[in-house]
Amino acid sequence: MIRFLFKFILCLVLALLAGAAILATRGGDVTYRVHEWLSPARFHQYDDIIREVAAKDGVDPMLVKALVWRESRFEPGKLGTAGERGLMQVSELAAREWASETHARGFQVAQLFDPKTNLEAGTWYLRRALQHWQRQKAPAAFALAEYNAGPSRAQRWANNNPDTPMTVQDFQNRINFPGTRQYVISVLQRYDFYRHRGRM
Repeated sequence: MIRFLFKFILCLVLALLAGAAILATRGGDVTYRVHEWLSPARFHQYDDIIREVAAKDGVDPMLVKALVWRESRFEPGKLGTAGERGLMQVSELAAREWASETHARGFQVAQLFDPKTNLEAGTWYLRRALQHWQRQKAPAAFALAEYNAGPSRAQRWANNNPDTPMTVQDFQNRINFPGTRQYVISVLQRYDFYRHRGRM
């Protein structure tokens, strides 16, 4: 009887592990899924704020979350090497533009460590970049390059004309900053991962 019970439990555990492995591989990124299962609070704690802010700015929340994943791995207290702050690694210059345009009274740069303030400023900046590249068939790649390296560099990589259609592949090939090229690729891959599974 004990032997039978042991075999039954072993089979049950193996079946659960196999089921988990199948679910993970169907989701696209096994490593991400495992981390997400081990620490669900970290990976989902800002989803409601992301949805709210993205809806206000008319940006796909899955793109915002993909950018947050790449910029900070969901760490609101992250400080970048050039002084970028928070979840979306917003620079002081971009934050001051956001504060001026949206009339955010009494804004202080330290507030960028507050998740909602950071997501509002970063999503606003991303929306502006997406609008700048709206004539492109796939504006996200162009906007992400602008978000990472600035508008003048993105413009140069697009032959100084955001209105002339260019494929994402051609644009990526023209990005001569390897870090920015990899940044664009990785955010777009994470964005596809979220869209493939139908949720953030």
